[in-house]
Amino acid sequence: MEEFGSSGVRGVALETLTPEYALDLAGAAGSVFAENHDRAALGRDTRETGGMFADAVASGLASVGCRVDRLGVVPTPSLQAYCEREGVPGVMVTASHNPPEFNGIKLCGSSGVELTRDVLEEIERRFHDGYDTVDWQKSGHSNHVDGANRAYREELLAAVDRDRIADANLTVALDPAHGAGALTNPQLFRELGCRVLTVNGQPDGRFPGRDPEPVKEHLGDLEALVAASEADVGIAHDGDADRAMIVDETGTLVEGDAVLAALAATQLEAGDTVVSAVNCSQRLVDVVDEVGAGLHLTPIGSTYLITAITKLQGRGERVPIAGEGNGGIMFPDYRVARDGAYTAAKFCELLADQPASVVLEPYGGYHQTRTNLEYETDAERTAMVDAIEQYAAAADIEADTIDGYRLDYGDAWVLARPSGTEPMIRVYAEAREQERAESLLDGMVEAIEQA
Repeated sequence: MEEFGSSGVRGVALETLTPEYALDLAGAAGSVFAENHDRAALGRDTRETGGMFADAVASGLASVGCRVDRLGVVPTPSLQAYCEREGVPGVMVTASHNPPEFNGIKLCGSSGVELTRDVLEEIERRFHDGYDTVDWQKSGHSNHVDGANRAYREELLAAVDRDRIADANLTVALDPAHGAGALTNPQLFRELGCRVLTVNGQPDGRFPGRDPEPVKEHLGDLEALVAASEADVGIAHDGDADRAMIVDETGTLVEGDAVLAALAATQLEAGDTVVSAVNCSQRLVDVVDEVGAGLHLTPIGSTYLITAITKLQGRGERVPIAGEGNGGIMFPDYRVARDGAYTAAKFCELLADQPASVVLEPYGGYHQTRTNLEYETDAERTAMVDAIEQYAAAADIEADTIDGYRLDYGDAWVLARPSGTEPMIRVYAEAREQERAESLLDGMVEAIEQA
């Protein structure tokens, strides 16, 4: 797809992403929505340009006859919960984990689930080929809606084991990254009976405390807070709070793949299927093999996972958990959507009997490393991708090309792929020995850089 990457549309505000673009894209989406709905919900995260782009999106939707329920600043899963409750499609203005100069657009259907690729492709077709607007008498209007975040919290409280979490008497250190989760998640965990400490807890679209991506280089303050306060767990979100990363009680950031494996072990039964992306860790493979479940791999990005889950469920397969090692985990029996607060609460359920480090100990033993290589022009991107292909062709094993090139050596693997949301090539490697992982990563990076 030309417009929608692995998780919506993103770009630098007022450079590669403009209000005019947002208006046209919303109009194209609204023309598809209007075939079954005369309303659409609209939310945004805390970014400085969020109001501007939300206004543009509201205008685009109204131009094709959609009434717009404007929810204001909400986490993406709060918008999705509203869409499911009200039975209306939705548009979220967010760039998720991207830096503050970015913004973007995500779309979801009336079930609260992100749109599948076939629907997104139809929206793209209308965006490029044109769509019909209505006359002034049929144009839509905006309705400001209060209480979406409160209703979302109430749904979460009912969906998790509230008593088990409360009885654990947990101290939770929470870092919502100045994002939309700051408006919902500190209160949520207090209502779950936890003592809550926060860092970067004030909504601020400039993200002054840290960049929104919840990776180790951005989470030093959270790690320090956990260690200093003797908290039981630290929880870090991205800008729209659909992801959660975990810091254990020692103040150490846990690899997201280990958290996914630990949660999968509590959800999977023999004959189930788990959906994950091509950068899936061997930790998850080990859990799947031990339980006797199946593993379905997709390209990286929530859109691909959701499309796969929908198809598998349509065939009658049970998919109790899906996700990636970046903290984006889905529990399809709850909703086929990433939800950082729900993920974090489900992890807190595991802490009732033992500390986080003990919960996660069985899923260690692997070392994963990654890096990003930026490019500035399409020619640079082409040269870098060509170099990856040549490197893979020269290897003595066959590459998996579902998304980029993954070389799996049995004891280790390396993957290189273009990002679906940013102008960069992402390179990952994993092995039981750190030196082996770094060697695989360095070999791939050297080949790309020489290009």
